Amino acid sequence: MGPGGFYRPSYKNGAKISLWMMSLGKNWDPTTRSYGPTRPIDGARAPAIPEAFKMIAQTANSTANGFPQINPDICIVNYYTNSGKLGLHQDKDESESSLTKGLPFISISIGDTAEFMFGDTRDKDQATKIDLESGDVLILGGESRLLFHGISHVKTNTTPTWLKEATGLRPGRINLTFRQH
Repeated sequence: MGPGGFYRPSYKNGAKISLWMMSLGKNWDPTTRSYGPTRPIDGARAPAIPEAFKMIAQTANSTANGFPQINPDICIVNYYTNSGKLGLHQDKDESESSLTKGLPFISISIGDTAEFMFGDTRDKDQATKIDLESGDVLILGGESRLLFHGISHVKTNTTPTWLKEATGLRPGRINLTFRQH
C-alpha cells in the first residue's frame, strides 16, 4: 500500500477491472495500453522490482526449454479477491522488439487456486481451462506468446494452510507477471 501500491484500474470506457493491480519497474496504463515511469491516476512512480523477484523469474525462465532468456524490467502484480477475474486478452503492450523475438512473460501464482483460460481467440467457450495453484509458474513465449488468456474465477479457501500460517496472506490470489519491455 502507499505510493505506487495497489489500486483498482479502469478501462477507457470507465469500467473497473475485477482485480487490484500494481506495477513494479514500469507502470502499465490500461487506458493507453502502454508503459511509463509514472501512473496517470496519481503520478506515483513504479517501485523497483526486488532483485530476489528477478532472480526467481530468471531461474524459472532458464529451466523452460526453447524460450529466450529475459531480463525482467516489468512486474505486474495482480491481486484477485474471491470475486476477482480477468477476461481473455493478449499481452502485447511490450516493445516491438520484445514481441518480435517472442520473449516470454513469466507468471507466478500465490494463494488461492484460479481457473486459467487460454486459446487462439477471445471466445471463453472454446478456451482450454486449467487450474493454477499456489506456486505454479506459467511461461508463455515464442509461438505461445500471444495466446489469449485470462482468469475465469478464483477457487476460494484453496491457499495452502502452511502459507496462510507463515504469512498471514489474505484470502484471494496474487499473480506476479514478469516481462521485458
